Order: sequence, then C-alpha cells, then structure tokens
Amino acid sequence: MTLSLFDQFMSPEYLGIPLITLALTLPWVLLPTPTTRWVNNRFLTLQNWFIGRAIQQLLQPLSLGGHKWALLLASLTLFLITMNMLGLLPYTFTPTTQLSLNLGLAIPLWLSTVIVGMRNQPTRSLGHLLPEGTPVPLIPVLIIIETISLFIRPLALGVRLTANLTAGHLLIQLIATAAFVLLSSMPAVAALTCTVLVLLTLLEVAVAMIQAYVFVLLLTLYLQENV
Repeated sequence: MTLSLFDQFMSPEYLGIPLITLALTLPWVLLPTPTTRWVNNRFLTLQNWFIGRAIQQLLQPLSLGGHKWALLLASLTLFLITMNMLGLLPYTFTPTTQLSLNLGLAIPLWLSTVIVGMRNQPTRSLGHLLPEGTPVPLIPVLIIIETISLFIRPLALGVRLTANLTAGHLLIQLIATAAFVLLSSMPAVAALTCTVLVLLTLLEVAVAMIQAYVFVLLLTLYLQENV
C-alpha cells in the first residue's frame, strides 16, 4: 500500500528517457506570448495584470538595486505556479514534488543573493552573523549558529515546497480511494467523501499558488538583506 501511494511521485520514463524534461518545458508552451496588436485578448490581459500585481508585492521591500531581479522573480513565480497546478490534473506528473528539483532551484538562487551581498556590501552581509551588542563569551557560539541558519535557508526552501505538495497529493489520493471503496457499500458516505474531495482539491489549487508565491517571497527577503 505504501509503495502504491508514493508511486505517483516517481519520475516517469519512456524508453529509458526521463519525462521530467518534457514536464519542465510544458509550462512555457502553455503560457500565451505578447502580440503586436494594440489590444490584447482577455487571457493575456489577465496574465499581465496578475504578473504586475505579484511583482509589485514582491518588490515592495526591496531597494531600487533589487528591482533588477524583477524579470527573474516573475518568471520563477509563473513557472512554479504552472508546475504546481498541472500536477493536480489526472495522469500528470508534478516535478515540484521532487526534492532534487526544488533544491536545484533554491540553492543557486540563494547563493546568488549571498554573492551579491558579499560583492556589494561585505561588511553589512557579514554583520548579520553577529547581532549588535552580543556579549563577548557568546560571540563564537552565535557566529556558528547564524552560519548554520544561513546555510539551512535553501534546504528549508526546497523541503517546504516538496512537503506541502506531497502531503496534498497523498491526502487527495487517500480520500479518492476511500470514496471509491465506499461507493458500493455506503453511497451516502461516499457522496460526502466526494464533497470533501472536491473541497480539498480547491484547497490544493490555493496551496499550489500560495507555495509558489512563498518560495519567491522568501527569496525576495533573502535578497533584501544583501542589496
């Protein structure tokens, strides 16, 4: 039973070729591209409004130097939201449930913010490792603790996204299996279970969008400390 539950998170292969590459390129095909017309269609207008609002919220705490990251943050937000949402469709694969992929996104981006801080303002960046007014005997201990917390940040980014999406998918599968089993013996309970399943699916749609936003928001906060 345990293996059948977690089989949905295995990367599918076809003729020995992992299909995760196709899953990663699919979102960019689905997104509409800007046109040369004076008036865009409704879907493109809604997409531009959504991107504008999201980036406006993300860049509020940043200085003007951090606004150079706007294109990267917008692309990452759309990419994660699309990947998370596509994983809720039947017979699809969610690459963002793979910890390796999430860490592959989190570690380089987090490292970029650290490098930017070390290059532009090394004194202030290193100052985060030692709070002002720390007693002298606690200085070595606090430096070690702050350094560990600094290196845990990308791990927390990847694990948070993986854990939330994995838990939601497992819960949906468990409730769907229960509804299917109870359908023949207790139809009323099965109908109630199906109602819970629909509500949980709507909740997972919100979770997929929120987790993508939280991922990018935390990157923005890390960037704020270094620009």
